[in-house]
Amino acid sequence: MNTNEVMQQLEFLGSEQTKNTLCKHGANEPIFGVKIGDMKKFLVKKIKDQDVSRELFETGNYDAQYLAGLTIDPKELTKEELLNWAEIANCPAINEAIVASLAAETPYATELAKIWMASSEERMVDTGWSCYANYLSLAPNEEINEVEVFTLLENVEKNIHDAKNSVKYTMNQFVICTGTYYPPLLEKAISVAKNIGQVHVDMGDTSCKVPLATDYIEKVIEKDRVGKKRKRAIC
Repeated sequence: MNTNEVMQQLEFLGSEQTKNTLCKHGANEPIFGVKIGDMKKFLVKKIKDQDVSRELFETGNYDAQYLAGLTIDPKELTKEELLNWAEIANCPAINEAIVASLAAETPYATELAKIWMASSEERMVDTGWSCYANYLSLAPNEEINEVEVFTLLENVEKNIHDAKNSVKYTMNQFVICTGTYYPPLLEKAISVAKNIGQVHVDMGDTSCKVPLATDYIEKVIEKDRVGKKRKRAIC
């Protein structure tokens, strides 16, 4: 399928109900409102050309950008492309779910994460924390910089409650991911989770809640799943 054919199919699969739900969660126009399950069922396997994935992201359409993330091979993406994608993402949800997840699967995951974390723009900082958290869920423990992650945990402990709204959420996720996926700093993650307590984030007109990091990590420990890595960051 070429890009025009994919866009036509996305429009056909869209619905006002799904569009309204996605917009409540921060999606912007242009958007058709396509369920992720429908993308996977009807379109993902039909997109064979990586350039089509790139063109889909360039449209700025929410659904097209999400589909691009599902079909692009992260190994095909350059650092410059990911930096650009972070800038042109339809909304923070695309930054976090697509750009950060793809970047986490590249050799420059932590480099990009730190670039975004150093930004003054909320959605970029959000992208950075999400990228690093996803990286921890994938990378072999021996490749992870323990001192750097320890320092980032201390950053969260000190600054999370004064951080910008969406950054609070991804900082909290960073603590959870450290405790869940990186055993060398499990005890430090538990300590930070206890000290930060409940994190309050304005989730808008949605039923979404911020997970309590202590509870989440404890459940992972109970299930004996600490250190069980994921195969993909994107889903």
